[in-house]
Amino acid sequence: MKTLLALLPIALTISVLASTHTLAQEPKAPSYHLLTKVAVGGEGAWDYLTVDSDAHRLYVTRSTHVMVMDSNTNKLVGDITNTPGVHGVALAPKLGRGFISNGRENTVLVFDLKTLKEIQRIPVGKNPDAILYDPATNRVFTFNGTSNDVTALDATTGKVLATIPAGGKPEFAVTDEKGMVYFNVEDTSELLAMDAKGLKIKSRWKIAPGEEASGLAFDKAHRHLFAVCGNEKMAVVDADSGKVLATPTIGKGPDAAAFDAKQNLAFSSNGADGTLTLVETKTFKAIGTVPTQTGARTLTIDPKTGKLYLISAKFKPAEPGQRRPSMEPGSAVILVYGR
Repeated sequence: MKTLLALLPIALTISVLASTHTLAQEPKAPSYHLLTKVAVGGEGAWDYLTVDSDAHRLYVTRSTHVMVMDSNTNKLVGDITNTPGVHGVALAPKLGRGFISNGRENTVLVFDLKTLKEIQRIPVGKNPDAILYDPATNRVFTFNGTSNDVTALDATTGKVLATIPAGGKPEFAVTDEKGMVYFNVEDTSELLAMDAKGLKIKSRWKIAPGEEASGLAFDKAHRHLFAVCGNEKMAVVDADSGKVLATPTIGKGPDAAAFDAKQNLAFSSNGADGTLTLVETKTFKAIGTVPTQTGARTLTIDPKTGKLYLISAKFKPAEPGQRRPSMEPGSAVILVYGR
């Protein structure tokens, strides 16, 4: 008994130190919440959201048009029309141009960033989905979901430079701004590394146990890719080796990812369960879940303010045999989240 009592202070000290060490190692979940809800109304479903931090604009794709919102005032300041089947918007601020992927028309619409007026319309592959501007090569890339390839354009002239086979349905893409472009291939559950200058695929990486990845984000400083997958996983991939470093659990129905370098956080917007998953990018652990709204499956982040932008709406009950429920007219809202 005496021996046991003598050891108790030591044991307690070790226990306290171990607990303190454990607490120090566990990342604290930051408090993200809804800052504002902006009723934008309008017609049409949505896909990618794109933010221009310097110009304080948010581009919202809506089936046949692109709504443009001032991110300071949350007021609509423009509308780019005649964009059939629009998926995404890419921006080239130094050129004063934007680029829109028109999925049903198989074209890219080039527009003036100041006036929002159309400059030209360029034929590309079938069903251009994701679209990306790479400043290192001054090229625009469309990732074509039906022809299963990538179209490369000269951003200044609009000339088609090449068509690169993807070997499957390409999804979201990111650039390291040093000559490499990375993109998901959804139906093969792969992540591809493409030489943006040489216009060829350099590597194909399986992201198992991740499956059917859609959204993609990139930590440029640490060269980590974050691919959100249909089986409720975020595949964290080394951008140089292709090694899958971790697969933290996320929510249901993700379609976009974002990365905040200031907070060391990656985000997954999960439309099926109406949540936002927070993943700490030093430990690759999911450290928080923020309620959003059912249908809020896409997002973007303003890298300067750290604000997250999502979009959703109210839906009618699904009819028998209907794949997706119909949206109630005029009910679309932009959801702005922050700390």
